[in-house]
Amino acid sequence: MGKMFNTDKNATTEHQAVYGWYERIYTLNDFFAASFFLGGSIMFFYSSLMIPATWCFTFGSVNFMLRPTIKVLREFHLARLPLPGDGSRSG
Repeated sequence: MGKMFNTDKNATTEHQAVYGWYERIYTLNDFFAASFFLGGSIMFFYSSLMIPATWCFTFGSVNFMLRPTIKVLREFHLARLPLPGDGSRSG
C-alpha cells in the first residue's frame, strides 16, 4: 500500500489512470468555479440580476471548497493501491 502525499504518483499504470481521472475532475471543477464567478461578476453590472449573481458566487465558492476535497480523495484512493513489491516482503 502506498503512502499519502507520496511524490511517486505514477508507480503503476493503475496509479496513472486513477491520478488522471482525479485530475480531469479537478480541472472540470475549476472550470465550473471560474464560470460561476465570471457569470456572477457580469450579472453584478445589472441590479435586476443581483440575486442570481449572488447565487453564482455561492456556487463558485462551493466549487472552490471542493478543490482540496478532490485532492484528498485522490490521495486516499492512490494510497489504497498496491505498489510494486508490496506483496513480496521477505523477512
